[in-house]
Amino acid sequence: MSRRIGLTAAAVALPAALVFTGIGVGVGQAATPVHSSAQETGVAANLDDPAKKEIAMKLVSSAENSSLDWRGQFKYIEDIGDGRGYTAGIIGFCSGTGDMLELVEYYTEKKPGNVLAKYLPALRKVNGSDSHSGLDPNFTKDWKTAAADKVFQDAQEHERDRVYFNPSVKQGKDDGLGTLGQFIYYDAIVMHGPGSSKYSFGGIRKTAMSNAKTPAQGGNQTTYLNAFLDARKKAMQSEEAHSDTSRVDTAQRVFLNAKNFDLNPPLKWKVYGDSFEILS
Repeated sequence: MSRRIGLTAAAVALPAALVFTGIGVGVGQAATPVHSSAQETGVAANLDDPAKKEIAMKLVSSAENSSLDWRGQFKYIEDIGDGRGYTAGIIGFCSGTGDMLELVEYYTEKKPGNVLAKYLPALRKVNGSDSHSGLDPNFTKDWKTAAADKVFQDAQEHERDRVYFNPSVKQGKDDGLGTLGQFIYYDAIVMHGPGSSKYSFGGIRKTAMSNAKTPAQGGNQTTYLNAFLDARKKAMQSEEAHSDTSRVDTAQRVFLNAKNFDLNPPLKWKVYGDSFEILS
């Protein structure tokens, strides 16, 4: 069963320039061994390393779809009743928050006349609401048809990177964070959206920085990331659809407590009570 109700993107997607000034499901213990290579002040790896990025995609997918198979989610689409209309694709693009509109616009630039292009007027109209006006009854069927198109798959990855992944990794690097911290930023922007409102990514970061210095400011990485996760939990608890905080409590905090700042496998964690692991 999809668990998307815990994690869809929560804010209107902004242009990237405005955002900031093996595989397996296990049943083992949700504990991660300490990695001797991870140092408090070290930034030995970054999340945009291909192997680390693959780990990030699996971690997010474990919460969004109870599966590590993130590439199997291009076709995902449903209305989860969170007031954001349809939620779809590998990162939870929403018809009510702007990022789905931008995705279909980009797809249509790359492939004019595609099966979703005819919905652009409707997507512009429903943006900012939970309405399905002009989308039903065939939008979900056509989305799944488009998902078999490599051009659309590439478009989903492009928009994921442009709006969410690249800006959050850049901000993490600027704040002196290692791979784990960059992932914690990425996961937060996926759920809460870019921006500067109280419970957007920018607002969460601002709250964290009011309680702890970033490593770039001379602060301790563990102290700062705990402050960020504390602020993140409050943001999640402010909204019923995001109130399950296990992705923080039994996943990200587990890695942080183990001081696995490089996010090195093996990784074991739980989301919504389900156990997952990445062994290598």
